[in-house]
Amino acid sequence: MSGIYSKTSIILLLLFATGSWFSCNQKNGGSESETKNETINQMDQRVTLFPEIEQYLQSSLSESLQIAKERQKIIEGIAQYVSSKIEKDGKAQLTFICTHNSRRSHMGQVWAKAAATYFGFGEKLETYSGGTEATAFNPRAVKAVSDAGMRIENPGGQNPHYLVHFSGEAPPLECFSKKYDDMFNPKSGFGAVMTCSDADANCPIVPGAEARFALTYEDPKEADNTSEEETRYAERSKQIASEMMWLMKLIAEDIKS
Repeated sequence: MSGIYSKTSIILLLLFATGSWFSCNQKNGGSESETKNETINQMDQRVTLFPEIEQYLQSSLSESLQIAKERQKIIEGIAQYVSSKIEKDGKAQLTFICTHNSRRSHMGQVWAKAAATYFGFGEKLETYSGGTEATAFNPRAVKAVSDAGMRIENPGGQNPHYLVHFSGEAPPLECFSKKYDDMFNPKSGFGAVMTCSDADANCPIVPGAEARFALTYEDPKEADNTSEEETRYAERSKQIASEMMWLMKLIAEDIKS
């Protein structure tokens, strides 16, 4: 028996000496740590945005100080979800949902992606949009984000698949109206952000969503065909951009902490 214990002791000593024992027991924790370190390294080498977009997002971040306390709490919840997904899985997915997927949900998708890229983790966050029914990305909303600096390709058609560029170094977003469960969007493992009160009320459960957040906005459609139309769309675009910048700032701080 003493010979057996002697051999076992030698094996254990070798395991401790080489670090094999610890590497086996820390394998799972180590993978999350490696994912976090990889994300931080990528954040230090962020994609260059178009100058107009960079300036627009910087001014939007300044305006984020005016976000109401109750909205801050909702945004903090989204930030916690996204940062935990990135740390655990290496990426996160957000789907912005409103009734027609024509205005606010597209603005949410576009500004969320641009803001994440601004803070250096755009490759880790995939953004989508959808509605309870499909119509088209409204030309007024398209103009609002274009006026802010987005460079947009319009292929034409009843429901154009716009290509929205915010950087010459990142692939464009393909934006078109669709239902939230369209094959273009993720089927599971995503966070749903409800951007209008109608969709929030009509979709208490979003199939496949891991988390659901109600961050609703007033509809700029109310000003269509009035003298306030352009101003109202610009205001909504700026509000959404400001809240997305504050959201991504929180996520970046959490990732680096």
